[in-house]
Amino acid sequence: MRKDVRNSAWIGALLAGAALVILAVRHDGDTTSTGIVSAEVLAQGRQVYVDRCASCHGATLEGQPDWKSPLPSGRLPAPPHDASGHTWHHPDDVLFRIVKEGTAAIVGGGYESDMPGFGDVLSDADIRAVLAYIKSTWPERERRHQERVSQAN
Repeated sequence: MRKDVRNSAWIGALLAGAALVILAVRHDGDTTSTGIVSAEVLAQGRQVYVDRCASCHGATLEGQPDWKSPLPSGRLPAPPHDASGHTWHHPDDVLFRIVKEGTAAIVGGGYESDMPGFGDVLSDADIRAVLAYIKSTWPERERRHQERVSQAN
């Protein structure tokens, strides 16, 4: 009988672990959904943001001033990544592709943007980490909305 109890406990622990993995891994291994993200991943994402994103998008994710109005070049300033911006309106796969390939590659049709692709300098894990960091700063309402659009996509 004790062997059955131990086996049941072991199977329960395995199922619980599998459930955590399922919650954390979405969109073909993308952990940018609001599933479980470790403190280490958030710290990695924050550092990537500081190193690669903050110079345009602001130290506190505030974006450039008047970000909705075109610059003299016709391109738009860097948008905020906080709740005042539109980042949280986009599904995970779109956000990932924008960081990896650049905005112009995603929009297409000759669209020009100052947002380069970082696929040559950031690993997929770095991209996921920076997106997880950005999302961790959003209020609950924006995180829930962004998770819904990611799941619908």
